Amino acid sequence: MTQRLLVIEDEPTLSRLLSYNLTNEGYQVTVAENGQLGFDTAAQGEFDLILLDLMLPGMNGFEVLANLRQMGVKTPIIILTAKNAEEEVVQGLKSGADDYITKPFGVAELLARVAAVLRRVTGIEEKEPQQEQNETKISLGPLAIFPDKYEVVLNGEAITLRPKEFEVLLYLARKPGVVLTRDDLMNSVWGFDYIGGQRTVDVHVSSLRKKLELDPESVHIDSIRGVGYKLVVNKKKGALHG
Repeated sequence: MTQRLLVIEDEPTLSRLLSYNLTNEGYQVTVAENGQLGFDTAAQGEFDLILLDLMLPGMNGFEVLANLRQMGVKTPIIILTAKNAEEEVVQGLKSGADDYITKPFGVAELLARVAAVLRRVTGIEEKEPQQEQNETKISLGPLAIFPDKYEVVLNGEAITLRPKEFEVLLYLARKPGVVLTRDDLMNSVWGFDYIGGQRTVDVHVSSLRKKLELDPESVHIDSIRGVGYKLVVNKKKGALHG
C-alpha cells in the first residue's frame, strides 16, 4: 500500500521540491501551504508521516505540533528547521516531533530520514505482539512499567509519556544499574539507521525526568558524563520482575 505523506510548508519552491522528490520515491503526497490548513488536514486525514516547517504564517509549526499531539494524533512528524537553530530542534523534540531536518538539506538526506522514521514505526508495530507474550510488567520500587500497554505508573498514579520517552525508560528499566551509552539508547530506540545526533537522547531523558519526577530515594536516572545514563534503584524498596 502506498504510504501517505503530508507536507506543511509555506515556501512554494521548497514545497514543490519536497512534493516532486517524495512523489518520485513512490509516496502519495498532500501539500498544505500554511499552519492552519496543515493542522486541519492532519487532524482529519490518515497520514503515515508529516513533514512540518516550523516557521509558518498564522499558526506556526510549534503550535501545529503541540495541538496535534494534544489531540492524540500519533502520526510521526519530522520538523524542518533553520541552520544553527538548536533551540528550535530541542523545543520541537520536546513537543513530540520524531526527527528533524536542518535547512538547507539534500534530497538524499530527506529521503533517508523519511524512510528511517517510517521503518522505525513499522518496527515498533511488529515487536508489540512478542512483548505482549513475554513481558507484562516491570516493577522498580514505586515505578511500574507495562510494555504491552505503553503505560507507566508511579506511586499509584499514571504518567503520560510520548512513545520515544516510554521506550527510553523501558530500555533503562530492563538493565537497572547498568551504564548504557547514548549509542546503546540511540540504536535500541531510534534504530541503527537513525541519522540524527545524540542530542536527541539527551532531550528525551531530560523530558522523561521532569515527567516522572523520580524520587531519588527510590528510583532515579544518573548521568554518566561523556558516556550515557543508568537507572538506579534502591533494592530495599523494589525489585525487578518480568
